[in-house]
Formats: sequence, C-alpha cells, structure tokens
Amino acid sequence: MSDWLGASDEPDTGLFASPEPDAEPGPANAALPPARPDAPLAVRMRPATLGEVVGQGHLLGPGAPLRRLVEGSGAASVMLYGPPGTGKTTLASLISRATGRRFEALSALSAGVKDVRAVIDLARRRLTAGEQTVLFIDEVHRFSKTQQDALLAAVENRIVLLVAATTENPSFSVVSPLLSRSLVLQLQPLTEADIRELLDRAVTDPRGLGGGVRLTEEATAHLVRLAGGDARRALTALEAAAGTALDAAAAGEQAVIDLETVESSVDKAAVRYDRDGDQHYDVISAFIKSIRGSDVDAALHYLARMIVAGEDPRFIARRLVVHASEDIGMADPTALQTATAAAQAVQLIGMPEARLALAQATIHLATAPKSGAVIAALGAAMADVNAGRSGLVPPHLRDGHYAGAEKLGNAVGYRYPHDTADGVLAQQYPPDELVGVDYYEPTGHGAEREIAARVGKLRRIVRG
Repeated sequence: MSDWLGASDEPDTGLFASPEPDAEPGPANAALPPARPDAPLAVRMRPATLGEVVGQGHLLGPGAPLRRLVEGSGAASVMLYGPPGTGKTTLASLISRATGRRFEALSALSAGVKDVRAVIDLARRRLTAGEQTVLFIDEVHRFSKTQQDALLAAVENRIVLLVAATTENPSFSVVSPLLSRSLVLQLQPLTEADIRELLDRAVTDPRGLGGGVRLTEEATAHLVRLAGGDARRALTALEAAAGTALDAAAAGEQAVIDLETVESSVDKAAVRYDRDGDQHYDVISAFIKSIRGSDVDAALHYLARMIVAGEDPRFIARRLVVHASEDIGMADPTALQTATAAAQAVQLIGMPEARLALAQATIHLATAPKSGAVIAALGAAMADVNAGRSGLVPPHLRDGHYAGAEKLGNAVGYRYPHDTADGVLAQQYPPDELVGVDYYEPTGHGAEREIAARVGKLRRIVRG
C-alpha cells in the first residue's frame, strides 16, 4: 500500500508546503508564488489565495480571528490544531503574505534549539530594519519543553508572529506559558464536498491536470472515501491515478480515470459502503450486534470496512462508548474505560494510528461478559419518572446548607453512613412512593456475579 495512506514523519512538502523562506512579501491577499511545473500535484494545487481555501468556514467567516490574521489585521500568535491535510501550513503562508512579513518555516521533526534561536536572531535583526517575521513551526508538539521555552520571549515581545501547527491537542502537548500567549484554533477535517471541490479543481485547473483527464463519478467517490478529510491524500491519489490513465490512453484519446484505475493506482480495493445511505446504518448495526453477540472476528471485519471506507473515526468511537454501558455495563466495568480511552486516542492522535485503539476497544468489548442491566435499570427508572412517580425528596435528604433550612426540617435526622463500621446503615433514600422498588437487576455474568450478592445485602441493610 502506498505511503500516502498513512501518517508521514517527513517534513511537510505537500499541499500546504510553505513558499521559500526568503520570498518577497506581497500586498494583503496577494497570490502566493506558483509552484514549479514539475512539482507534485498536491504542491501545484496549494491554495494561492484565501478564496481558494476550502473548509474551515467556522474560522474564516467575516470577523473571525483567523480571517483577520489572513487579511493582515490581526497580530496574535496562533496554534492551528487539526488533522493532516486541512490547511495549516497554507494558512500560515497566507498570513505571512497578507501581513507583508517575511516567512520562516521550521519542522519540529528536524529543528533543534539552535535552529530556533538562529531564526529568532534573524527576526530580531530584521525588526531593527522595520521588517517583521512570521515563524511557522510544523508539528510543534514534537518540540521538547526546552525548545518550546526558547520561543517564549520572542513570542511575548512580538519579535516573531508564531504560527504553530499540530495534529495533537495543544493542551496536552504544548507548554502552558506558550499556550497562554497564543490563540488556539481547531481546524476540522475537510468535508466530502470540500474534497470533491478540490478534485474537480485539480482536474481542470492549468496548474493541475489542465483537463487532460476525465474523472468518473465512481472514481471521484472512491477518492473522496480514501481521502478521509485530508486534501493531500486526495490529490496524491488523483495524481497516481492520472499517471496510470495517461499511460493507458490511446493516442488522441482523452484519458479516463475510472474506479478500476484508482484501485490499481493506490492499491486499495473499493468497499461498498455509503456513509449517507443504507450501507452506513447496516454496517454500524452489524458492528454493534457482532460485539453484543461476542463475535470478535465479525466485529473486526465490520470495523475494517468502516475504516477502509473512510468512516469518521469519532462516530465509531462514540458507538463503542455507548455500547460499553448498554451491553456490557457492570459485567466488566473496565469496558467503558477502554472505550473512552479509544475515543480520546482518536481525538489526540487521529487516523491512521487511532485505528489500533479502535481495534483494541472492539476486541475488549466483543470478548467481555455481557449485561444489559445498566440500560434496563435506567429505562425502568425513567419510565417511573415519566409516569409521574417522582414524589418529594425525603426531608432528611434535602439541602441544609442555608439559613432557615433547619426550621423547615431540611437535613434534620440525616444519618451519616461513614459513622458506622461498614459505611452502610438503614435510612430511607427514595421518595415514599418508590420505597422498595428495585431498578438494577445484576446478571450472573462477569463482575456482576459478585455485584449481585453485594446489591442484595446492601438493600437489606439500607431498607432495614
């Protein structure tokens, strides 16, 4: 499988690669210099003006902080947090161009403290000549604390306007002093409509394929699925498919990129999966029912289908978290922890690495003992509430932390369980109408086997 389908540790040289560091600044919103004709398609199609940027409408609307920066009217350093291929480096380049500042780019993968200080010294010398510098740092989360601390004074004194890009939540990966001096803006994965717009533009634009190929609807749909919201992935795959189609086209005929061409070019089979139609709901339903039925292999199959088809990993993670309580619950209380951790991993590291966390959670949940007692208990309790069986809170349980509460009888007679050796004592907790009602009925599966015995004992003590 081609490298572009996974995460890369190489410096950013794709769709959002920066212009040369010493490129002359231009007026606000001027187009960035065109890429070399022999550059990769993703580089040639890099947005040259704000008008060509797709997606991120929540950050680029009128008056929004990022738009003000790109238009040259903002002065805050920013952290651009989002998945790969969403425009972080392009926006940094446009900010530099719009503000008329010099652009310097560092990659945290290769730069050290010495490189950071060298750029800051250069920026300081430029500042004495009345010239300001935008410092773009890609993958800033990979900088050590020492490297990040080296930026603090320059950012605080505005020797540089820092634009840092990260695919990880900066709250966990960037030191607090640097974070507090920056505006954190979260970029979202591009939508399917955004990716389609980029593909259509690349096919027709003279900077791209210049109309030399025709892209079928099936091929477009597959490229969109493969992209997973990443513009660079989409354009890299399109370029590979275009090369195959042009080689196969007869002289004088227009090359056609169809589904077979895309499949053979990127070594990835098309998966019948419609994210907006029946297949979407059928596959996620089969996924959950396979976990519920403890068929770990079938569950992994459906997980793989969703991943390969480009399903939003956050959607998968949410379903796992729900399932952990709905169908496992107290039979294995650690299932919810695993599912929640997988959802956090999706947020922190993104795809493709997060697919391993999703697989681990799927295996854990599928092989865990099952119990529907949690959802049954909550459903029964809510049914009583909806039927009007609420009743008054017993006086001794009411809040007594205000003047006059005791005169109303609130909190009077409350017995503190920790005053007893076992930490449990006889006392009424539910409203009068619900005394003696059992909602939670533990099963004999997994950890609930022990919980069932404990619940029975607790009820006998509490109810006297």
